[in-house]
Amino acid sequence: MTIRLGQIAPDFEQETTHGRIKFHDWLGSSWGVLFSHPKNFTPVCTTELGEVAKLDAEWKKRNVKPIGLSVDPVEAHHRWDVDIKETQGQALNFPMIADPDAKVSTLYDMIHPESDPTVTVRSVFVIDPSKKVRLILTYPPSTGRNFPEILRSIDSLQLTDARSIATPVNWEVGDEVVISPKLSDEEASRLFPQGYRTLKPYLRLVKLEEA
Repeated sequence: MTIRLGQIAPDFEQETTHGRIKFHDWLGSSWGVLFSHPKNFTPVCTTELGEVAKLDAEWKKRNVKPIGLSVDPVEAHHRWDVDIKETQGQALNFPMIADPDAKVSTLYDMIHPESDPTVTVRSVFVIDPSKKVRLILTYPPSTGRNFPEILRSIDSLQLTDARSIATPVNWEVGDEVVISPKLSDEEASRLFPQGYRTLKPYLRLVKLEEA
């Protein structure tokens, strides 16, 4: 199954390190980050899981629930957690899905046979409170993920959902944003009374006022 942006994230029921969950029910009204690992006791994954655990306050600030997945059973996840705490200085504080039957991996197309038919690639799915898939990232097994970029992307999604704007290249919170071309100059002036810069009729930049 190929997952596309804007579709409803497939629901599933599976064992995790926090007990059996039904994915949509577990998400509730939160955003979610579902990310997969090739297999347990691998070096890059160990560093990633420690980092996600360390970012607990950042996830909560954005109303995001992270959840990991590996094709190993729950018991192996718990043993791996000991190593993660020892080497990364942080124990897991979010659930890890056990997927030994590859049910979820197959549902989310996390196994790419041309890469390795026995393990998942490093998939990332950002899911909004309406259960729609909003961002998909796929890394090869050898490349660790950049979680500041995932947080930055979530900041952009949450901001642009609420306003008629988009975020330009290399945008960070507090930078200028792009006004939607769908808005007339009159509408833009009304929505952004602080004023904006017009570089081209289709490219108008505005510094948002702090809430």
